[in-house]
Amino acid sequence: MTERIEGHGGELALAALRAYGVREMFTLSGGHVFPLYDAAHRTDFPVYDVRHEQTAVFAAEAVTKLQRRPGLAVLTAGPGVTNGISGLTSAFFNASPVLVLGGRAPAFRWGSGSLQEMDHLPLVRPVTKHAETVFSTEDIPRAVAAALDAALTPHRGPVFLDFPLEVVFSVGEADQPTGAAPAPLEADPDEVARAAELVAQAERPVIVAGSDVWSGDAVDALRAAAEALGVPVFTNGMGRGALPPEHPLAFAKARRAALSGADVVVVVGTPLDFRLSFGDFGDAKVVHVVDAPSQRAGHVETAASPAGDLRLILTALADHVGDRVDHTDWIAQLRVKEDAAKARDAEEMAAETDPIRPARIYGELRRVLARDAITIGDGGDFVSYAGRYLEPAQPGTWLDPGPYGCLGTGMGYAMGARITHPDRQVCVLMGDGAAGFSLMDVESLVRQKLPVVMVVGNNGIWGLEKHPMRAMYGYDIAADLQPELRYDQVVAAMGGAGETVTKAADLGAALERAFDAGVPYLVNVITDPADSYPRSSTLA
Repeated sequence: MTERIEGHGGELALAALRAYGVREMFTLSGGHVFPLYDAAHRTDFPVYDVRHEQTAVFAAEAVTKLQRRPGLAVLTAGPGVTNGISGLTSAFFNASPVLVLGGRAPAFRWGSGSLQEMDHLPLVRPVTKHAETVFSTEDIPRAVAAALDAALTPHRGPVFLDFPLEVVFSVGEADQPTGAAPAPLEADPDEVARAAELVAQAERPVIVAGSDVWSGDAVDALRAAAEALGVPVFTNGMGRGALPPEHPLAFAKARRAALSGADVVVVVGTPLDFRLSFGDFGDAKVVHVVDAPSQRAGHVETAASPAGDLRLILTALADHVGDRVDHTDWIAQLRVKEDAAKARDAEEMAAETDPIRPARIYGELRRVLARDAITIGDGGDFVSYAGRYLEPAQPGTWLDPGPYGCLGTGMGYAMGARITHPDRQVCVLMGDGAAGFSLMDVESLVRQKLPVVMVVGNNGIWGLEKHPMRAMYGYDIAADLQPELRYDQVVAAMGGAGETVTKAADLGAALERAFDAGVPYLVNVITDPADSYPRSSTLA
């Protein structure tokens, strides 16, 4: 028999959210959503508040990424919702099942000029899987369930609901949603068999695994497929760490050689976008394994593209019974290049230069970060180095803005990571440019006793813009920041702590102090503005 629930709109919404495993709320206070706060207060449902709405959405997204379940952000009407749209858009590009609940001006006097009266739906529909205004209190549980079902159905993504003032404040009664998980989507078996045959018969195959491998809980299946077929694996996004660095099939440094020399490239759970040369791998055949037909690349001719539950597809690849080519020599060739690149990186990470080179920061971080540390990248130039020098040892430990490239994720991601893993190291890597987007939310971390370590690569410029602009025009504008700004003092003023480091020899001790501090702690590292991550253009 279906359970009936009753209460005001906030209570009905929260009852539905609990059924889907939502366990916390991120918000910035606003009168339009008071009933949601009341429901949380009455039932000891944790509420974490922030200083900018985008941080609330980013925090909710971090929860979805790390815990593979829905995350919740509650935003007040008008500017509360519009301030959160960058977070929604990042979640859309990252396939993160975030639910944003928005307040809304009263429906009964719509058009009369109520405070913060605007129609949010035309703004959020392009960057959500489902967007709806709920006009009946009794309809709130149904709407929450429908939104979360859409969010969790691959290809996953964010959803949005807003409630007119009188709807969320009124009392109603409705059926309790069950919160059932969506059924797995089975791929076309002929397409899966075609992909398996291509990989098994390839002379020089490569697998590139992305974030959907983690979010789709397909890490074990990926390892099984790689090991069964003997294929080297590269990763990006939250696919990083799917194979530990010491695994004989795990590669990171030899990607250019692998992708230029491969005859079959298998891309699993990530789009064929700018991060992967838009799927152009020369003469190699491309196998694109995706979690839904909508994710098949339309700009690349693929040899096979199975679409469905990644666990099922990868397990089928592992179970392929046909003839297989021995890839031992190919793997050995790549290992030589991998080892040579690691040796070069080791030299760069030990550099004793003055001013400090970014590579040295990552060399010191590798010494202090635990295998299960959560590492968060929020920046351009400085964080580009992180992708090169840091190698996550475990899956589900790497957070970056993803293909949308939105700066300002750092403090929200840190909040979600600390709540998810209270006993692990949480380290945010920020450029000094990115620090300007979200550093005020250190106050939120301090006030709610959520310690994290922040490392700022402070070169006083927008590195990915200044150097390319100079190369293109011979000059640059709007690319300079205040040199040697004391971001550590900003954090200290909000109740945290920190220090500025100008000598490479002092980095190690500073990082150790940061991880022992027990409060939000910022290590402000003055780096060489001439040392920019090698990239031909930020516009590609």
